[in-house]
Amino acid sequence: MMHIAAPRYDMDRFGVVFRASPRQADVIIVAGTVTNKMAPALRRVYDQMLEPRWVISMGSCANGTPPFDFLLGFGTQWTGRVIMASKGGGYYHYSYSVVRGCDRIIPVDIYVPGCPPTAEALMYGILLLQRKIKRMNSTQMWYRK
Repeated sequence: MMHIAAPRYDMDRFGVVFRASPRQADVIIVAGTVTNKMAPALRRVYDQMLEPRWVISMGSCANGTPPFDFLLGFGTQWTGRVIMASKGGGYYHYSYSVVRGCDRIIPVDIYVPGCPPTAEALMYGILLLQRKIKRMNSTQMWYRK
């Protein structure tokens, strides 16, 4: 994730700035496996964010996609506005202590596939989210709550 903050990709040119507090953030990027013990903390951080808020799920562990599922024909699907991924749990998919996809805890707006996802994929997911936000009008924002 820090790779896109480096000069090669320079996400600052798109207006993306990391914030230290969830109260200052508009977007949360969930990267990595979410365990059952971590799920309440993730929900608490999400609840601390001000409205409107968006979530990007990054990688097959956060998306809940089993590794190498594209070999079985279940890979990612492109649906116009959002990158959709099949549900599962990454390399720890079959562990008893893993939540199979962070969308079971918080609503996810953009799924970025990959294990690990490339910097280009994450940057594309951020650009898709920006495009989605620009298309929303104030009524849609209100009903989102």
